[in-house]
Amino acid sequence: MIPDIPQLDDAALAAVLRGRIDGKTKPLGALGRLEALAAQIGSILGTETPRLEQPQLVVFAADHGLAAQGVSAYPSDVTWQMVENFLAGGAAVSVLARQHGLNLTVVDAGVRHEFAERAGLLVRKIGPGTSDALLGAAMTQGQCTEAILAGREVVRSLPGNALLLGEMGIGNTSAAALLLARLAGHPIELCTGRGTGLDDAGMQRKLGVLRRVLARHPEAGTPLQALAAFGGFEIAMMCGATLQAALERRVVVVDGFIASSAVLVAARLQPAVLSRCIFAHCSDEAGHALMLRTLGATPLLNLGLRLGEGSGAALAWPLLESACRILREMASFESAGVSRESKPSMEAPDAP
Repeated sequence: MIPDIPQLDDAALAAVLRGRIDGKTKPLGALGRLEALAAQIGSILGTETPRLEQPQLVVFAADHGLAAQGVSAYPSDVTWQMVENFLAGGAAVSVLARQHGLNLTVVDAGVRHEFAERAGLLVRKIGPGTSDALLGAAMTQGQCTEAILAGREVVRSLPGNALLLGEMGIGNTSAAALLLARLAGHPIELCTGRGTGLDDAGMQRKLGVLRRVLARHPEAGTPLQALAAFGGFEIAMMCGATLQAALERRVVVVDGFIASSAVLVAARLQPAVLSRCIFAHCSDEAGHALMLRTLGATPLLNLGLRLGEGSGAALAWPLLESACRILREMASFESAGVSRESKPSMEAPDAP
Protein backbone atom coordinates (compact mmCIF):
# COMPACT_ATOMS: atom_id res chain seq x y z
CA MET A 1 0.00 0.00 0.00
CA ILE A 2 2.81 2.44 0.92
CA PRO A 3 5.47 2.51 -1.82
CA ASP A 4 9.14 2.97 -1.07
CA ILE A 5 10.15 6.46 -2.23
CA PRO A 6 13.90 6.82 -2.88
CA GLN A 7 15.76 10.02 -2.17
CA LEU A 8 16.79 12.21 -5.09
CA ASP A 9 20.55 11.75 -4.82
CA ASP A 10 21.92 12.39 -8.32
CA ALA A 11 24.87 14.58 -7.33
CA ALA A 12 26.13 14.79 -10.89
CA LEU A 13 22.81 16.17 -12.17
CA ALA A 14 22.61 18.59 -9.27
CA ALA A 15 26.05 19.92 -10.15
CA VAL A 16 25.12 20.29 -13.83
CA LEU A 17 21.95 22.16 -12.91
CA ARG A 18 23.84 24.51 -10.59
CA GLY A 19 26.45 25.13 -13.27
CA ARG A 20 23.82 25.89 -15.92
CA ILE A 21 22.01 28.32 -13.62
CA ASP A 22 25.22 30.07 -12.58
CA GLY A 23 26.31 30.32 -16.21
CA LYS A 24 23.25 32.29 -17.34
CA THR A 25 23.65 35.93 -18.29
CA LYS A 26 23.10 37.39 -14.82
CA PRO A 27 25.06 37.96 -11.63
CA LEU A 28 25.33 34.89 -9.41
CA GLY A 29 22.09 34.40 -7.48
CA ALA A 30 20.38 37.36 -9.13
CA LEU A 31 17.17 35.41 -9.79
CA GLY A 32 16.85 34.57 -6.13
CA ARG A 33 14.53 31.72 -5.21
CA LEU A 34 13.65 31.11 -8.84
CA GLU A 35 17.11 29.56 -9.20
CA ALA A 36 16.51 27.05 -6.40
CA LEU A 37 13.08 26.30 -7.85
CA ALA A 38 14.60 25.58 -11.27
CA ALA A 39 17.20 23.27 -9.73
CA GLN A 40 14.56 21.41 -7.72
CA ILE A 41 12.29 20.85 -10.73
CA GLY A 42 15.26 19.66 -12.79
CA SER A 43 16.23 17.22 -10.05
CA ILE A 44 12.69 15.88 -9.71
CA LEU A 45 12.29 15.35 -13.45
CA GLY A 46 15.84 14.08 -13.87
CA THR A 47 16.89 16.51 -16.59
CA GLU A 48 18.90 19.70 -17.02
CA THR A 49 16.25 21.03 -19.42
CA PRO A 50 12.97 20.43 -17.55
CA ARG A 51 9.62 20.87 -19.25
CA LEU A 52 6.31 20.67 -17.37
CA GLU A 53 3.82 18.65 -19.40
CA GLN A 54 0.06 18.12 -19.03
CA PRO A 55 -0.18 19.47 -15.46
CA GLN A 56 -3.05 17.96 -13.49
CA LEU A 57 -4.90 20.00 -10.87
CA VAL A 58 -6.93 17.49 -8.86
CA VAL A 59 -9.50 18.62 -6.31
CA PHE A 60 -10.39 15.86 -3.82
CA ALA A 61 -13.76 16.43 -2.13
CA ALA A 62 -15.38 14.76 0.88
CA ASP A 63 -17.60 15.45 3.87
CA HIS A 64 -16.65 15.23 7.55
CA GLY A 65 -18.81 13.82 10.29
CA LEU A 66 -17.19 16.20 12.77
CA ALA A 67 -18.96 19.08 11.02
CA ALA A 68 -22.06 18.08 13.02
CA GLN A 69 -20.28 19.51 16.09
CA GLY A 70 -20.42 23.05 14.69
CA VAL A 71 -16.74 23.41 13.79
CA SER A 72 -17.50 25.29 10.56
CA ALA A 73 -19.38 28.48 9.73
CA TYR A 74 -20.95 26.73 6.71
CA PRO A 75 -23.24 23.69 6.50
CA SER A 76 -22.00 20.41 5.03
CA ASP A 77 -24.20 20.84 1.94
CA VAL A 78 -21.70 23.42 0.73
CA THR A 79 -19.30 20.57 -0.09
CA TRP A 80 -21.46 19.06 -2.81
CA GLN A 81 -22.67 22.46 -3.98
CA MET A 82 -19.08 23.59 -4.50
CA VAL A 83 -18.30 20.39 -6.39
CA GLU A 84 -21.07 21.33 -8.80
CA ASN A 85 -19.57 24.83 -9.00
CA PHE A 86 -16.15 23.37 -9.87
CA LEU A 87 -17.65 21.22 -12.60
CA ALA A 88 -19.66 24.15 -13.99
CA GLY A 89 -16.48 26.21 -14.23
CA GLY A 90 -17.56 28.92 -11.78
CA ALA A 91 -15.21 28.45 -8.83
CA ALA A 92 -11.99 30.39 -8.31
CA VAL A 93 -9.90 27.31 -9.05
CA SER A 94 -11.88 26.72 -12.24
CA VAL A 95 -11.05 30.22 -13.45
CA LEU A 96 -7.38 29.89 -12.55
CA ALA A 97 -7.09 26.46 -14.14
CA ARG A 98 -8.46 27.84 -17.41
CA GLN A 99 -6.14 30.83 -17.24
CA HIS A 100 -3.00 28.75 -16.74
CA GLY A 101 -3.84 25.76 -18.94
CA LEU A 102 -4.20 23.29 -16.06
CA ASN A 103 -6.27 20.14 -16.52
CA LEU A 104 -8.86 20.22 -13.71
CA THR A 105 -10.29 17.00 -12.29
CA VAL A 106 -12.67 16.75 -9.34
CA VAL A 107 -12.62 13.52 -7.31
CA ASP A 108 -15.61 12.54 -5.18
CA ALA A 109 -13.66 10.91 -2.36
CA GLY A 110 -16.63 10.77 -0.01
CA VAL A 111 -19.21 13.51 -0.53
CA ARG A 112 -22.64 13.04 1.02
CA HIS A 113 -24.33 13.43 -2.35
CA GLU A 114 -24.76 11.43 -5.55
CA PHE A 115 -23.38 13.16 -8.64
CA ALA A 116 -24.36 12.54 -12.24
CA GLU A 117 -21.47 11.24 -14.32
CA ARG A 118 -19.79 13.87 -16.48
CA ALA A 119 -16.45 14.94 -17.86
CA GLY A 120 -13.99 16.17 -15.26
CA LEU A 121 -15.48 14.12 -12.40
CA LEU A 122 -14.06 10.90 -10.95
CA VAL A 123 -16.30 9.13 -8.45
CA ARG A 124 -14.10 7.21 -5.98
CA LYS A 125 -16.45 7.52 -3.01
CA ILE A 126 -15.33 5.58 0.05
CA GLY A 127 -18.54 6.49 1.89
CA PRO A 128 -20.98 9.41 2.38
CA GLY A 129 -18.54 11.34 4.54
CA THR A 130 -16.49 10.21 7.50
CA SER A 131 -17.90 9.42 10.92
CA ASP A 132 -17.90 11.98 13.72
CA ALA A 133 -14.40 11.81 15.21
CA LEU A 134 -15.77 12.93 18.57
CA LEU A 135 -17.77 9.70 18.79
CA GLY A 136 -15.23 7.29 17.29
CA ALA A 137 -12.63 7.02 14.56
CA ALA A 138 -13.44 9.14 11.50
CA MET A 139 -12.81 6.09 9.32
CA THR A 140 -11.89 2.48 9.82
CA GLN A 141 -8.36 1.40 9.04
CA GLY A 142 -9.81 -0.46 6.06
CA GLN A 143 -11.44 2.71 4.74
CA CYS A 144 -8.20 4.62 5.29
CA THR A 145 -6.27 2.03 3.28
CA GLU A 146 -8.91 2.06 0.55
CA ALA A 147 -8.72 5.85 0.29
CA ILE A 148 -4.92 5.89 0.05
CA LEU A 149 -4.99 3.25 -2.67
CA ALA A 150 -7.70 5.18 -4.53
CA GLY A 151 -5.55 8.32 -4.44
CA ARG A 152 -2.65 6.39 -5.91
CA GLU A 153 -4.90 4.99 -8.65
CA VAL A 154 -6.18 8.47 -9.53
CA VAL A 155 -2.64 9.68 -10.19
CA ARG A 156 -1.77 6.56 -12.20
CA SER A 157 -4.79 7.23 -14.41
CA LEU A 158 -3.76 10.80 -15.29
CA PRO A 159 -1.06 11.89 -17.75
CA GLY A 160 1.63 14.48 -17.25
CA ASN A 161 4.56 15.08 -14.94
CA ALA A 162 3.06 17.58 -12.47
CA LEU A 163 0.30 17.21 -9.88
CA LEU A 164 -1.33 20.20 -8.19
CA LEU A 165 -3.23 19.27 -5.02
CA GLY A 166 -6.61 20.80 -4.18
CA GLU A 167 -9.45 19.89 -1.84
CA MET A 168 -12.97 20.68 -0.73
CA GLY A 169 -14.70 19.55 2.43
CA ILE A 170 -16.62 21.45 5.09
CA GLY A 171 -14.88 20.72 8.40
CA ASN A 172 -11.54 19.75 6.93
CA THR A 173 -9.50 22.49 8.63
CA SER A 174 -10.40 20.70 11.88
CA ALA A 175 -9.08 17.40 10.53
CA ALA A 176 -5.87 19.09 9.36
CA ALA A 177 -5.37 20.78 12.74
CA LEU A 178 -5.84 17.47 14.56
CA LEU A 179 -3.30 15.75 12.32
CA LEU A 180 -0.75 18.51 12.86
CA ALA A 181 -1.25 18.48 16.62
CA ARG A 182 -0.95 14.72 16.95
CA LEU A 183 1.81 13.99 14.43
CA ALA A 184 4.01 16.99 15.26
CA GLY A 185 3.19 17.34 18.95
CA HIS A 186 2.08 20.95 18.78
CA PRO A 187 -0.64 22.36 21.08
CA ILE A 188 -4.00 22.25 19.34
CA GLU A 189 -4.46 25.98 20.06
CA LEU A 190 -1.52 26.76 17.75
CA CYS A 191 -2.79 24.43 15.03
CA THR A 192 -6.35 25.72 14.82
CA GLY A 193 -7.70 28.63 12.82
CA ARG A 194 -11.05 30.11 11.88
CA GLY A 195 -11.49 27.97 8.79
CA THR A 196 -14.41 29.29 6.78
CA GLY A 197 -14.61 32.40 8.97
CA LEU A 198 -15.75 31.52 12.49
CA ASP A 199 -16.43 34.36 14.90
CA ASP A 200 -14.83 34.39 18.36
CA ALA A 201 -17.56 32.25 19.93
CA GLY A 202 -17.38 29.78 17.06
CA MET A 203 -13.60 29.61 17.38
CA GLN A 204 -13.83 28.76 21.07
CA ARG A 205 -16.43 26.10 20.33
CA LYS A 206 -14.18 24.60 17.65
CA LEU A 207 -11.19 24.51 19.99
CA GLY A 208 -13.24 22.83 22.66
CA VAL A 209 -14.41 20.15 20.24
CA LEU A 210 -10.88 19.50 18.96
CA ARG A 211 -9.48 19.15 22.47
CA ARG A 212 -12.13 16.54 23.20
CA VAL A 213 -11.41 14.71 19.94
CA LEU A 214 -7.70 14.47 20.75
CA ALA A 215 -8.52 13.15 24.23
CA ARG A 216 -10.93 10.63 22.67
CA HIS A 217 -8.13 9.03 20.59
CA PRO A 218 -4.98 8.74 22.73
CA GLU A 219 -3.94 5.57 20.90
CA ALA A 220 -3.77 7.20 17.45
CA GLY A 221 -0.03 7.79 17.45
CA THR A 222 1.24 6.48 14.12
CA PRO A 223 0.61 8.33 10.84
CA LEU A 224 -1.95 5.82 9.62
CA GLN A 225 -3.68 5.61 13.00
CA ALA A 226 -3.95 9.39 13.18
CA LEU A 227 -5.17 9.61 9.60
CA ALA A 228 -7.93 7.08 10.31
CA ALA A 229 -8.91 8.72 13.61
CA PHE A 230 -9.01 12.32 12.43
CA GLY A 231 -8.64 12.61 8.69
CA GLY A 232 -11.12 12.96 5.91
CA PHE A 233 -11.43 10.70 2.90
CA GLU A 234 -10.12 13.56 0.75
CA ILE A 235 -7.03 13.95 2.97
CA ALA A 236 -6.32 10.22 2.82
CA MET A 237 -6.70 10.23 -0.97
CA MET A 238 -4.39 13.25 -1.27
CA CYS A 239 -1.88 11.35 0.86
CA GLY A 240 -2.05 8.44 -1.58
CA ALA A 241 -1.87 10.77 -4.56
CA THR A 242 1.24 12.42 -3.12
CA LEU A 243 2.92 9.06 -2.57
CA GLN A 244 2.18 7.93 -6.12
CA ALA A 245 3.25 11.19 -7.72
CA ALA A 246 6.50 11.11 -5.73
CA LEU A 247 7.10 7.50 -6.81
CA GLU A 248 6.64 8.53 -10.46
CA ARG A 249 8.87 11.61 -9.98
CA ARG A 250 6.12 14.05 -10.80
CA VAL A 251 6.40 17.57 -9.46
CA VAL A 252 3.89 17.91 -6.60
CA VAL A 253 2.54 21.44 -6.06
CA VAL A 254 1.02 21.66 -2.59
CA ASP A 255 -1.78 24.16 -1.95
CA GLY A 256 -2.79 25.24 1.55
CA PHE A 257 -3.33 23.93 5.07
CA ILE A 258 -5.41 20.85 4.26
CA ALA A 259 -3.27 19.74 1.32
CA SER A 260 -0.19 20.24 3.51
CA SER A 261 -1.72 17.98 6.18
CA ALA A 262 -1.97 15.19 3.61
CA VAL A 263 1.68 15.75 2.70
CA LEU A 264 2.58 15.69 6.41
CA VAL A 265 1.11 12.20 6.70
CA ALA A 266 2.81 11.09 3.47
CA ALA A 267 6.15 12.49 4.67
CA ARG A 268 5.85 10.72 8.01
CA LEU A 269 5.38 7.50 6.02
CA GLN A 270 8.03 8.21 3.35
CA PRO A 271 10.24 11.24 4.10
CA ALA A 272 11.62 11.43 0.54
CA VAL A 273 8.27 12.69 -0.77
CA LEU A 274 9.24 16.17 0.42
CA SER A 275 12.01 16.46 -2.17
CA ARG A 276 9.29 16.23 -4.85
CA CYS A 277 7.01 18.83 -3.22
CA ILE A 278 6.84 22.53 -4.00
CA PHE A 279 4.77 24.46 -1.47
CA ALA A 280 2.76 27.07 -3.33
CA HIS A 281 1.94 29.54 -0.56
CA CYS A 282 1.47 30.21 3.12
CA SER A 283 -2.23 30.59 3.74
CA ASP A 284 -3.98 32.82 6.25
CA GLU A 285 -5.19 29.77 8.20
CA ALA A 286 -3.52 30.01 11.61
CA GLY A 287 -1.88 26.59 11.59
CA HIS A 288 -0.41 26.69 8.10
CA ALA A 289 2.78 28.60 8.90
CA LEU A 290 3.40 26.13 11.74
CA MET A 291 2.71 23.24 9.37
CA LEU A 292 5.22 24.59 6.86
CA ARG A 293 7.88 25.01 9.55
CA THR A 294 7.21 21.47 10.70
CA LEU A 295 7.77 20.23 7.16
CA GLY A 296 10.85 22.40 6.68
CA ALA A 297 9.12 24.01 3.70
CA THR A 298 9.48 27.52 2.28
CA PRO A 299 6.37 28.61 0.33
CA LEU A 300 6.59 30.53 -2.92
CA LEU A 301 3.81 33.04 -2.16
CA ASN A 302 2.16 34.73 0.80
CA LEU A 303 -1.04 36.38 -0.37
CA GLY A 304 -3.28 35.95 2.66
CA LEU A 305 -5.29 33.23 0.91
CA ARG A 306 -7.60 30.89 2.86
CA LEU A 307 -9.81 29.45 0.15
CA GLY A 308 -8.33 26.02 -0.56
CA GLU A 309 -9.54 24.28 -3.73
CA GLY A 310 -5.99 24.32 -5.12
CA SER A 311 -6.30 28.04 -5.80
CA GLY A 312 -2.90 28.87 -4.33
CA ALA A 313 -1.25 26.07 -6.28
CA ALA A 314 -2.74 27.44 -9.49
CA LEU A 315 -1.57 30.97 -8.68
CA ALA A 316 2.00 29.73 -8.09
CA TRP A 317 2.07 27.67 -11.28
CA PRO A 318 3.52 30.41 -13.56
CA LEU A 319 6.58 30.59 -11.31
CA LEU A 320 7.31 26.91 -12.00
CA GLU A 321 6.94 27.45 -15.72
CA SER A 322 9.24 30.48 -15.56
CA ALA A 323 11.87 28.51 -13.66
CA CYS A 324 11.87 25.82 -16.34
CA ARG A 325 12.10 28.37 -19.15
CA ILE A 326 15.07 30.04 -17.48
CA LEU A 327 16.92 26.73 -17.60
CA ARG A 328 15.91 25.91 -21.16
CA GLU A 329 15.90 29.28 -22.91
CA MET A 330 18.03 31.84 -21.12
CA ALA A 331 21.41 32.41 -22.78
CA SER A 332 24.69 31.62 -21.13
CA PHE A 333 27.59 34.08 -21.05
CA GLU A 334 29.35 32.00 -23.69
CA SER A 335 26.41 31.62 -26.08
CA ALA A 336 25.50 35.31 -25.83
CA GLY A 337 29.05 36.60 -26.04
CA VAL A 338 28.65 38.51 -22.79
CA SER A 339 31.65 39.09 -20.56
CA ARG A 340 31.57 37.51 -17.12
CA GLU A 341 32.23 39.31 -13.86
CA SER A 342 35.80 40.54 -13.64
CA LYS A 343 37.96 38.70 -11.13
CA PRO A 344 40.12 40.94 -8.90
CA SER A 345 43.82 40.49 -9.51
CA MET A 346 45.72 38.61 -6.82
CA GLU A 347 49.03 40.26 -7.80
CA ALA A 348 50.44 43.06 -5.72
CA PRO A 349 50.25 46.46 -7.44
CA ASP A 350 53.44 47.85 -8.91
CA ALA A 351 55.36 50.13 -6.60
CA PRO A 352 55.14 53.81 -7.49
